[in-house]
Order: sequence, then C-alpha cells, then structure tokens
Amino acid sequence: MLGNTSIITITINWLAVAVVASLLACTSEKDQSMDFTKGQYGYDLEKLQQHYSTIELVAGPSRLVVVPEFQGRVMTSTTDGSEGFSFGWVNHDLLETDQLSEQFNAFGGEERFWLGPEGGQFSFYFDQGKPMTMENWRVPPAIDSMPWDVIEANPETATFRKTFELDNYSGVHFKIEATRRVSIIDPIELDEYLPLKPDTSVRVVAYESLNQLKNAGDFAWDKTTGMPSIWMLSMYRPSPEVTMVLPFKKDGEGPVVTDDYFGKIPSERLKVDDGVIYFKADGKYRSKLGISPERAVPIMGSYDAENACLTILMCSLDTSTTEFVNSAWEEKQEEPFKGDAINAYNDGPLADGGQLGPFYELESSSSVAALASGEVKMHFQRTFHFEGAEEKLDPIAQQLLGVSIDQIKQALSDDG
Repeated sequence: MLGNTSIITITINWLAVAVVASLLACTSEKDQSMDFTKGQYGYDLEKLQQHYSTIELVAGPSRLVVVPEFQGRVMTSTTDGSEGFSFGWVNHDLLETDQLSEQFNAFGGEERFWLGPEGGQFSFYFDQGKPMTMENWRVPPAIDSMPWDVIEANPETATFRKTFELDNYSGVHFKIEATRRVSIIDPIELDEYLPLKPDTSVRVVAYESLNQLKNAGDFAWDKTTGMPSIWMLSMYRPSPEVTMVLPFKKDGEGPVVTDDYFGKIPSERLKVDDGVIYFKADGKYRSKLGISPERAVPIMGSYDAENACLTILMCSLDTSTTEFVNSAWEEKQEEPFKGDAINAYNDGPLADGGQLGPFYELESSSSVAALASGEVKMHFQRTFHFEGAEEKLDPIAQQLLGVSIDQIKQALSDDG
C-alpha cells in the first residue's frame, strides 16, 4: 500500500528535486544540440524544463516526463526518444506565463489526478450557493496548480504526495491525503501486462499509475457528507483523424451511454455499434459522454490515423458496487451516487468563443470513497501507446478493443 512499508520516504527539498530531475532527464549530446520541432517529445521536454522541475522515466527509447508542480502528472510520452512523436497535449502558451488563472490552468498532460464529483451538492468545483455555470466553475488549486511533494524518484518510478483541505458544495470540510506513483513499463516485459505480443516493428511506450486517496480527517465520509472519488483524466492531441473507441457491456442494464453532458452529441460525432462506442476527437466541438458502471468495461482507447498511433488505456474498475459519483452540473441531484465509471471528452469552443484546448480526453473514475478516518481508496491506470504500420497495429486493436483499425477509421467517416 502506498504510504506504508513498500515505499521508503525520502525528504527532498526543491533544490534536491531539481538535481534529481536533471539527472533523470539527461539526454545525449546529440539530443541536447538538436533543434526539435513542435510535436516531438524533445520539444515538449525542453519547454517544460525551461519553466518547471521535470522527472523523466526511461526504458530504452521509451520515455515519459512527470512534473511535481503539476501534481506528478504525466505530461507526455514517446516510443522513440527525443525525436519521437509526443503523445500528450501540452499547453506551451500557458507554460510561458506567470499569470495563472484562479479558475483552471489547462497545462495539459496525458494523465492527471483529479477528484470527483464535478457537479451536484457534493461538488468540489463550485462555491456553495453559486449557480453551476461555466463562469462559476473552478478547479481546486490542490489538483490544478499546487506542487506535490516528491517522495521517491528513480529512472523507473516517481512517487508524489500532498495533504490538503477542501470544502464541497454542501459546506462539508474535507482533509485529504493523496498519493500517486508513476512507473514506466519496459517494452520487453509487455507480455506480463497484455495478452499479446506485438510485432517487433511496433514501437511501444507504456506506464502505470497507482493513485491513493486517504481520509486524513476526523470523521467518516458517507452519503450525508458526500464521498469523493479518484478521477483520472488523460489529455491527448486531437485531429480530424483521431477517433476514440470505448467498448461496453452489451448485456448491461440501463442506457448504453450518457451523451448530453454539454448538450446532445450530434450523430456524425458519435456512433454506438455492436458493443463499441466511437467518438470523434477533433478538438472542434465541446462534448462529453459517460458510461455507467453497469455498462462499463476497464479498457478504452483511440486511434490516430494520421500518425498511425494506437492508444490503449486500462483501469481498475470496481465491480463490487455501482456507486460512482455523479458529476452532472446540477445543484441538487436526485441520485448523487449514480454517476459514470468511464468518460470521454472532446474539447471545442465555449459559448464566449474561447477554448480550453484543443485536446481530447479519456477518463476513468474509482467508485465512491466511503472511508472512515485513516482509511484509503486506490485506483490504477495503465497506458499503452503503439506506433507502427496499420497491418501490425490491427491485431492489437482487434484483441484489446474488439474492432479492427479499418472499422475505427470508417466508423465516423462520411461513407462509414
């Protein structure tokens, strides 16, 4: 368990973090002298290092970078060293400004730790009594702009922790300790994590995160106080050639998908097929969908046809309960613990013409954290990015997502 005997706590001040980061993030002389272009991993890494501490996890040419100031989030990753494709969406304009927003700072990052619920009487994102509208929405600094402490850092694993206090929409005061451990997975050990062995020509970067929520207060979290959840969000680079793929249980109870978080999703952007949901990820139309725990399965993904990149995200899905927080923006929900286990989001222009991204997100949530004082809740994710020829990626998509690369490409095309 995180926080106990499996991890030796190390006291690290910010000077030490910088030293560790520079050692872990060092690159070859060739890499250091190279001019990278936007879209390459080396470009994103250099921009991050200009403004923040970075810790780089490395397994051969597979790399990822995490940032303590951003709660230990994985900012981006690559299969092919500094010159490789950068999978995460990184907001370079925001990195270069000192003027942070009190509402939300969309730094980006392909896996970050958040808390649910977003809406309802137990929300952590709206001040008590204020209408749940975009102008009143704000992300708590503890999961937005507050640095987390580095507990452990080596070339394979980094662990972060923070204790903070939050009030929910009902005025209940929570004391929370959050811990997050990120580890890179060596591609040569991939068959220990997946029931397949990719062709040797396929490049891979993979990692897992173990995320823990602890009730650090003096009262139990229950249905009267509200119960938070661990909410993992992954920001990726959108394009008209990217399609999200979300399998679901065909024999599950209730609606297959909730598709009206921000208004009904147009049919040309969303298709429900035989056990699979296809969702356009072009970053041009703000929309969100959810899959209930009765219908959810612990795997989802996306395919970028332009760059021949297949992303697979696997998560721990609690099947012992159907109580998941409801994040709908309603000030008084009738069923605050009947929310979704899996979500997907496509960014797009807001009503005022502005935009957070563009990016798209794959999201997973833990069930509710019904915790007595001192108890913990855990949730993990594993992320796999595959690059290669489509005929080599096709068996991976078919085995893990249940559909072919061609099916994904055609699902939302004009002639699909």
